[in-house]
Amino acid sequence: MLTGGRLFVPSRATAPLTPPWPCHRLSQNKQAIVRSPCAMNTPTIFDSATVGGQSLKNRLVMPPLTRSRAGDLGVPTDLMEVYYRQRSGAGLVIAEGTVISPQGSAYPRVPGLYSKEQVHAWRRITSAVHEQGALMYAQLWHVGRQSHSTIQPDGLPPWAPSAIPIVNYQYRGPSGRIPYETPRELTRTRIRRIVGDYAAAAENAVKAGFDGVEVHAANGYLIDQFLNSGSNSRSDEYGGPIENRLRLLHEVLEAMSREIPRQRIGVRLSPSSSWMDVIDPDKEELYSSVIRSLSGTGLAYLHLVEPEIAGSTTVAAARDAIPTRKLSALFDGPVIVTGGHDLDSANALMARGEATLVGFGRLYMANPDLAERFRVGAAVRQPVTKGFYSGGFEGYTDYPTLEDETRWARLQSLLEGGHADAAGLHEDMAARSITELVRAGDYYPFTQLGKLLQPAAVAR
Repeated sequence: MLTGGRLFVPSRATAPLTPPWPCHRLSQNKQAIVRSPCAMNTPTIFDSATVGGQSLKNRLVMPPLTRSRAGDLGVPTDLMEVYYRQRSGAGLVIAEGTVISPQGSAYPRVPGLYSKEQVHAWRRITSAVHEQGALMYAQLWHVGRQSHSTIQPDGLPPWAPSAIPIVNYQYRGPSGRIPYETPRELTRTRIRRIVGDYAAAAENAVKAGFDGVEVHAANGYLIDQFLNSGSNSRSDEYGGPIENRLRLLHEVLEAMSREIPRQRIGVRLSPSSSWMDVIDPDKEELYSSVIRSLSGTGLAYLHLVEPEIAGSTTVAAARDAIPTRKLSALFDGPVIVTGGHDLDSANALMARGEATLVGFGRLYMANPDLAERFRVGAAVRQPVTKGFYSGGFEGYTDYPTLEDETRWARLQSLLEGGHADAAGLHEDMAARSITELVRAGDYYPFTQLGKLLQPAAVAR
C-alpha cells in the first residue's frame, strides 16, 4: 500500500494479524493466520460464501481462460455470451484476460475494456451471467514483453520493466512460432500511463456490469515481470529491493480503488511459476512479501495458481515449489486456489483450511454445468485441444450439459424413427438468434444438427 507517498510493505513484525473467521487461528509464533477446519462446520464446494460483500451460491469458480473469440477490435461477441451463460452455474465467474489497452495485448481477438463498444458488449454478457445467479469479475490484463511488434499499435517491440527478452519460449504468431523481441524499457511517464489504463478499465468494468475486477499479476505478464528480478533490472523506485518491485502492483490497486471499491478487487498470483522466464532467486521470500503486503488492505480475494500449472499447461511441480498452504496462510481474506483440482481435492483443500473457493479451469471448458455434474456424481469430460484459442463454436460452446444430452438423445430417436426432419429443423433453428436458441434449450441440438448435416452438404 502507499502511505505518505512511499510504499509500505507490512513486515512480519508490523503486520497486524487477526483471524478473520471463527475457524481460523494464529500460528504459534503469531506471524501467520492458519485456516483450520471447524470440527462441526467444514465447508464443501456446494456451500455459499461471501466475496466482496456479496453472497456466492457455491464455492466453485470458473477461472479466467483465454479463448480468443472476441471481434477484431476486441469487442466481445454473441458467441461469448453463450459461453459464459452456459457456465454460470459457478458461484463466481471470472472473465478471460481482458486487456486494458491495445498496447497491452499479445494476440488477436482477445477482448478489451477500453472502448465504448467493448463496454456495451460486455454488458450483455454480465447480464446473462447474473440471470443465472452468478457473480462475474473481469480480469484486467497487460502482457508486457509477451507481446510482439506485429500486434503493437506502433509496430515497435513491446514495453516491459527492462530491456530483457524472453529466451526460453517463442511467440505464437499467425504463421507459427517466432522468437520474442527485446522489449523497450518503460519510462516513468509510460508507467503512469499504464496505471491510468488500469484505472480506466476498472471504471469501464463497473459500467459493463461486472461485480468486481481481478488484477492479473501472474503467468509472467507485466506486473509479474516487475515483481521478479530476472525480468526487472531497473535501478529506480520500481526495481532493486522487493519493496520497490511491488510498487507498480500497489499503484495499480490504489488507482483502481478510486473507481471501484477495494473490496471488489482481487489479485491473481502464480508464485511457483517461472513460465515465460519470470525468474527470481528466492520465489518464496518474494511472494510471501507480496502477499503480506496485500493482506490487511481489504481486497476481495487472493487468487493463487497451483505450482503444477505453467501458463496453460500442466507440469511437474519444481523441487523448490512453494506449498499453497504456506502462502494462503499469509492472507487475511478469501483465497481462491486454481490448478488441476477435482471435486474430492477441492473439498480436501477447504477442509484443510487452505482455500475458501476453488477454480476449475479445464473442467469448466468441457463441462458447462460442472456444478450440477459434481452435485449428482455425473461423469465429467476433458476438453479437446482443438478450439482452445481460436475458431467458432466447436470446442467452445458445443460441450453439452446433462440436460442437453437428454434433449439431444430424444431428438436423435425421433430422427432415426423418421419422425423428424434434420434439415428442416436446422433451417428453422438457424432463423432464430443464438440467444433465443440458448434460452429455449435448442442451442446444443442446433450445433449437433449442423454437424450431422455437414457430411451431406460436403457430398453435394
